[in-house]
Amino acid sequence: MSSHVAAGDQVTSGLDRRSELREFLRSRRARLRPEDVGMLSHGRRRVPGLRREELAQLAGVSYAYYARLEQGYGETMSAEVLHAVARVLRLNEEERDHLVRLAQPERQSTTQAAPPPQRLRPTVQHLLDTIGVPAYVVSRRLDILGWNRLAAAVFGDWALLPPEERNVARLFFLSPEMRDRFADPGRTALRIAGVVRMNAGKSPGDSYFSSLIEELSQKSEEFRQLWARHEVSCGTVGETVRMRHPLVGEFDLVHEPMALPGGAPMRLMTYHAEPGSRSEDALRMLASWEMERLR
Repeated sequence: MSSHVAAGDQVTSGLDRRSELREFLRSRRARLRPEDVGMLSHGRRRVPGLRREELAQLAGVSYAYYARLEQGYGETMSAEVLHAVARVLRLNEEERDHLVRLAQPERQSTTQAAPPPQRLRPTVQHLLDTIGVPAYVVSRRLDILGWNRLAAAVFGDWALLPPEERNVARLFFLSPEMRDRFADPGRTALRIAGVVRMNAGKSPGDSYFSSLIEELSQKSEEFRQLWARHEVSCGTVGETVRMRHPLVGEFDLVHEPMALPGGAPMRLMTYHAEPGSRSEDALRMLASWEMERLR
């Protein structure tokens, strides 16, 4: 399933694999200048970045061979060729994995019916309730499946929302309240858009992603612009995220995501403050406030 929303000239609201591969490679060529890779630039260039023939030369393949890859036909290409292209384009690990998934997807149907809603095992919810830090669980689609009281205090009370609205990307781009909880929303927006693209690339036939991307593209100018950049990300790992709360002001949390074994992919998202820091004091105040609110 694939659809397009007119917004500028580069916004794809679905995830057609061949179109996504073509635009991803073009966007990565545009980041590099000939002098960046030791080539001389001759004459006036009509488009920014490396030309197809220059990339093919540096990767050690023919122009026609590389052109087929950029047209979306990478199924028959060797891992060596894909890695050579990734090397020339200076892709990081996340981008290289994304390239390989798009070029050589696992055998799967073109479209996938929406699976039944994922639910947490009671033991996982119990784990959330006993963790002394803000924590929640998301699916690959970024649906929020469960959370604890501290997460509600930090990010907002998701229990007030219907289940279909409990999605990290939808809340961040469409809910000012959620967005305002982050002191650097621009950085967070880029990362979330990158996670959506990364996860959608793992399930390119999932109609849920098509619907989510279409909705966000229609309703959020920021998402449309970020989606056109073709960034990919697996999210923050061990990085500090500056939060903002109306009761305690700004404070820093370290984000540590962990994969949960068993069944469909889920990730446990935990946030902790450095011991002895002002941020730890802020978390204690929020925990106390949340307990009072629920009494």
